[in-house]
Amino acid sequence: MNYQNSDYAALVLRLSLGVMFVAHGLLKLLVFGLAGTAGFFESIGFPGWTAYLVAPAEVLIGIALILGVYSRWVALASLPILGGALWVHAGNGWLFSNANGGWEFPLFLIASALVVALLGDGRIAAVRSRA
Repeated sequence: MNYQNSDYAALVLRLSLGVMFVAHGLLKLLVFGLAGTAGFFESIGFPGWTAYLVAPAEVLIGIALILGVYSRWVALASLPILGGALWVHAGNGWLFSNANGGWEFPLFLIASALVVALLGDGRIAAVRSRA
């Protein structure tokens, strides 16, 4: 098969965004635990029960992006989680190296998810969206 540069670009973007989601989801599940994550969520103003949705969702979103399974829709579905991360870091300044992390990284992830939604899976994907 003769792949185009845009197919490789879609793959690299999907893989990097997917690995980021898996890593953050596993951090919540395996390091902090769901109870610890729920406590953190409550400390920043989110209902604790949302941790029980967000952590597994991040892992599943990441796996779907890595495999290229309906990437457009998965990327769009990730936006509420990324928006929540942006909200958490919004008051910390621009740079992510600031205390408690700034908002540059969450905003970049939102832009990356939007690019995946616009670009699609590329031809190097397990299941390509038709939209």
